[in-house]
Amino acid sequence: MSLSFVNKLLKRQRTSGSLAALPHRGGPSPLLDAAARTQLAACVGQQPDATLDELRVQLAASGGPAVGRTTVWQGLQALDLRRKKRASTPPSATPNG
Repeated sequence: MSLSFVNKLLKRQRTSGSLAALPHRGGPSPLLDAAARTQLAACVGQQPDATLDELRVQLAASGGPAVGRTTVWQGLQALDLRRKKRASTPPSATPNG
């Protein structure tokens, strides 16, 4: 334990009367609120194979916030929408077995 940590604990005890940890502040609020996520889901419904950049442009054009690719990706994760890979070859004719 460092001396500065002990000093901070003593100061906290003097001011609040407790040594309990401070509550978590929650971090920054998300850039895509519920309405913007709904717009994002509609954009994906219109063009399911769109890239993140294309979705970002479509979202801004439909009246949503202008955000970056990472925010669009986080919005897709929040909506539980995953990128579906298209099979490059037809399935095998032999039965699995």
